[in-house]
Amino acid sequence: MPERTLDGLSITIDVEGALDPDVVERFHALYAETFAPMATRAVARQVLHREEFVEEMSDPRVMKYVARDPAGDVVGLTTLTRDLETVPWISPDYFAAHYPEHTARNAVFYLGFTLVAPRHQRTHVFQSMIEQVIARVLEERGVCGWDVCAYNEEVLGFSTMIGELLHSHADCTVEQVDAQTYSVVEMHGPPPA
Repeated sequence: MPERTLDGLSITIDVEGALDPDVVERFHALYAETFAPMATRAVARQVLHREEFVEEMSDPRVMKYVARDPAGDVVGLTTLTRDLETVPWISPDYFAAHYPEHTARNAVFYLGFTLVAPRHQRTHVFQSMIEQVIARVLEERGVCGWDVCAYNEEVLGFSTMIGELLHSHADCTVEQVDAQTYSVVEMHGPPPA
């Protein structure tokens, strides 16, 4: 993709398959820094283990939207796949049953994760990467799923933000298709008499 200037930051976004090991190392450091707080904010594990991360970054079935600054430093990453088997926490059968026509055309996508270097989180790097994903899915008249934990939804409003981006770039329908509730019981003793 040609260079774009956003909020005074010139970036390029390229779609890549398997990443070189040195790039994976730089991304893993950025990933760990960006997602570390989620370990205590969400019940479901939001952070890939190192080996899972390396495997995903090496898997050519997972498209990596890589944002770099003029010096070539990584400032953002979004993952997207049309091979739903690469996303262990979702059911490909669900999408095949609910979107059979899209499945037959290989036009069902899943947005894995998006991260932006902390120093660039108040810029349009996130938006630019998501716009690239929207263009790809729109080009194929596809279906794209994603998930957001309650913390990111309630505090950061991710689904709302993504929905607004989608509606500003395409005639589309956005709907919540599932939710999972986690509960905890804390025992204090026998029932009151």
